[in-house]
Amino acid sequence: MFLVSRLLEPLYNVACVLRAFALIQERYSEAKLTVAGDGFLRPDLEELARQLGLRNTEFIGFVPFDEMPDLYNETDVYLTATDIDNMPSSITECMASGVPVVTTDAGGIPYIVTNEETCLMIPRNDHQAMAQAALRLLSDPALAKRITRNARESSKKFMSPGVRAEWVRLYRELLPEKFAPKEANTRMLSQTDTKF
Repeated sequence: MFLVSRLLEPLYNVACVLRAFALIQERYSEAKLTVAGDGFLRPDLEELARQLGLRNTEFIGFVPFDEMPDLYNETDVYLTATDIDNMPSSITECMASGVPVVTTDAGGIPYIVTNEETCLMIPRNDHQAMAQAALRLLSDPALAKRITRNARESSKKFMSPGVRAEWVRLYRELLPEKFAPKEANTRMLSQTDTKF
C-alpha cells in the first residue's frame, strides 16, 4: 500500500508519483496507490493514471484530518514528489505514524528529514529514483524498520513540548540581559508553557 496526500496542483508534482508507481507495479503487480487530496489537476492526473495503465490506484479526494490516522495505518510507504515546499506536515505525520517516507529534496524538507536516517530522499522530478527508493524499502525490511524507528523518534521534536521548548530557548537567547525575565517571571512562563 502506497500513499500520496498532497493537493493536486503543479508544485506537488503528483504526476511524478504516478510515473514512479507505474514502475513499482512492474515489480509488484498487486501494489496499491491511494491519492488523497483534491485540486484542479485531478482530471489530468486521473487521465495520466489511465495512460500509464495503473491498476489499484484510487483517487479519494479530500480526507478530513481526523480520518488520516486510519489511512496511515493502511500505508506501507508514503511517496511525495513535491517540487516546492517548506515543512510539509504530511511528512511529519508519517514520521509520527510509523510510515516510511520517500521524498524529494525540495525546499525545507532536508531540514526536517535526513536521507538514509529518517527517510529516503531523491532529487526532484525523478520518478525512476522514487520507484527505486520505494522498491528498496520493500526489499529491505531492516532498512525500512530502521528509518521508521529513527523517524518516529525524530518526530518528537515537532510535537508541542519540543517546539515550545525551542521557542522559549530562542526567546531567552535573543532577549538582552537587561530585559531578561526575573526568576518569578521565568517560573510563570514555564507554568504558562505547560498549558499548550
